[in-house]
Amino acid sequence: MENKPRKLKKNAYRAKKEKRSDLEGNELSMQSFGEFLRNKRLRKTVGLFFILLSFFLLLSFISYLFSWKADDDLLNGRVFNWELLKDTTILADNMMGRLGAITAHLFIKKWFGLSSFLFVLILFVAGFRWLFEHSLLPGWKTLRYSTFFILWTSLFFGAIIHSGPWLILGGTFGYQANVWLNGIIGGFGTALFLLFSLGTFLILAFDPNFVAVGQFIHKLFARKEEEPELEISTGTDDDSSAQEDPFAKEEEPDDFPIEIDFGEKEPMVPVGVDEARPAAADHGPALEIVEGDGKITGHNYQAIDDPNQFGEDNDMPDLSHLGLYDPTLDLPKYKIPDLSLLDDHGSSSIHVNKQELEANKNKIIETLNNYSIQIERIKATVGPTVTLYEIIPAPGVRISRIRNLEDDIALSLSALGIRIIAPIPGRGTIGIEVPNSNPEIVSMRSILASEKFQNSTYELPIGLGKTIANETFIADLTKMPHLLMAGATGQGKSVGLNAILASILFKKHPAYVKFVLVDPKKVELTLFSKIERHYLAKLPDAEDAIVNDTRQVIRTLNSLTIEMDNRYDLLKDAQVRNIKEYNAKFVERRLNPNHGHRFLPYIVLFIDEFADLIMTAGKEIELPIARLAQLSRAVGLHLIIATQRPSVNIITGTIKANFPARIAFRVASKIDSRTILDTG
Repeated sequence: MENKPRKLKKNAYRAKKEKRSDLEGNELSMQSFGEFLRNKRLRKTVGLFFILLSFFLLLSFISYLFSWKADDDLLNGRVFNWELLKDTTILADNMMGRLGAITAHLFIKKWFGLSSFLFVLILFVAGFRWLFEHSLLPGWKTLRYSTFFILWTSLFFGAIIHSGPWLILGGTFGYQANVWLNGIIGGFGTALFLLFSLGTFLILAFDPNFVAVGQFIHKLFARKEEEPELEISTGTDDDSSAQEDPFAKEEEPDDFPIEIDFGEKEPMVPVGVDEARPAAADHGPALEIVEGDGKITGHNYQAIDDPNQFGEDNDMPDLSHLGLYDPTLDLPKYKIPDLSLLDDHGSSSIHVNKQELEANKNKIIETLNNYSIQIERIKATVGPTVTLYEIIPAPGVRISRIRNLEDDIALSLSALGIRIIAPIPGRGTIGIEVPNSNPEIVSMRSILASEKFQNSTYELPIGLGKTIANETFIADLTKMPHLLMAGATGQGKSVGLNAILASILFKKHPAYVKFVLVDPKKVELTLFSKIERHYLAKLPDAEDAIVNDTRQVIRTLNSLTIEMDNRYDLLKDAQVRNIKEYNAKFVERRLNPNHGHRFLPYIVLFIDEFADLIMTAGKEIELPIARLAQLSRAVGLHLIIATQRPSVNIITGTIKANFPARIAFRVASKIDSRTILDTG
């Protein structure tokens, strides 16, 4: 009796162990299946199969359109029969043989009719993506749009064709679905359903601008109501329309005018602006900024039909009843990215190693005592990666003696390198920065999630890291106003550029800022090609929004200089001094859009590997850069230039003088350090 419970326990334990092994086996099999699906060779094989299958379907469908009667007689009402494939005496008229005839009969006649050709597109796009690892069309968007038109086209042909051989255009699905719909809502109701479904799809997919259509219809009817006037020509010299001014000069068009554009191809015309007004884009390629789906959606600036209604001084009417102008309404559904997209590296609190602090303090005091340098007090401030030791020397001790002991203190601390700040401005102490033995990770998420960044009122806030006191360091790019970054290869320049871009993306709506990205290496800024339709500016004839080719860089910089000049003209007309005052005036509806005024977003130019551009283009790059750096601050154009070679022939005196803000990473020599920081 005592052994029986033991046997039961053993059996239960054995069953539990077997169940656990089965679960582990299933889990391993699922993991191996997932790895099998992620295999590149498998994806390429499936991609090749899909491409060939799409060609097979295409040829089968095309041949079936000419031989469908003979193929139907061959099938004799059967959809699929193995005997048809095995019987070699049966010959099909289809180009792809008996299998092609059966497949085309199934897709076109039994299913969706003529819209079955869209299956060819779906298979080819998917196969091309997997085989060549390059997308011809957006995958999921192509699948959604094709699925809709497969069903809608089949229903459409089923609604307009009720009998005869042309029923094949809609297929059996289209015919039967219309019979069902006619029984429920009737023929007229079916037509309304088709119109409603197509209109809903177009609105969700393309968001058409019905405001422009309404204005066009209004102008069309307004022109019909106007009575023609009798024109009388006196034939005298006073007729200004017939005489040319001999002293008038022809305006020479600019090479590359620039225009902020909210459309895909046509220059932006705010609602109510006279469309006969010449646009800057008529003079050549213009820098184009695309918003969202490339259309203005219900602009909130009131139309002004007659610019002359304000009298000779063309003063603005009182539009205070409309409220403030909101530039974000051009992209009303856009949302600032969520911080959950960034990696969470845990708490940003610093774990203090008191033993390390005490040991370093004693070594610093001992080293100074070896050189007969007495100190009154020493204090440690622990940062995420560096600890600052502040010392107050005894009276009579020269600061230069402590500064000259930098290498000796580094040797005693066994540190990779230290930095002596003698003295610390405004503190009355001498600082010795020592790297921590276990540095903490300063994550981008902790900076952007900080209260200081979230509540920042800066125009273009950028998070650069944390100070020695573990406080988030935020700077305003508009106050810099341009930034020069330099450092040796692999020291973090690209990380710095990404941090600046991410800071602005997580804070500012696309209506307020645009980026011009120049990346000669073609790999550093490629990640940001996804935001082309919202944040990036480019020339209309450029294939890529991120500029890589040197000739395109020159054209882009020249376009920016023309945009700068155009903006200064707008500021002059508005009688303001900078972009902040101009936009404030425009938001308050005190500027007339009929006179060319528009809301001006900030434009930030990022240039990576500036040395490569100078080596290949030289003065063609340096001159527009110097001109932009000197003048563009007031009109909201800001430059961020990064280079791994901060030598005097790359960062010339003209460029350096206009970049007061600089970020220096580790460089190869003190000469390079002096070039960018003016100190070793």
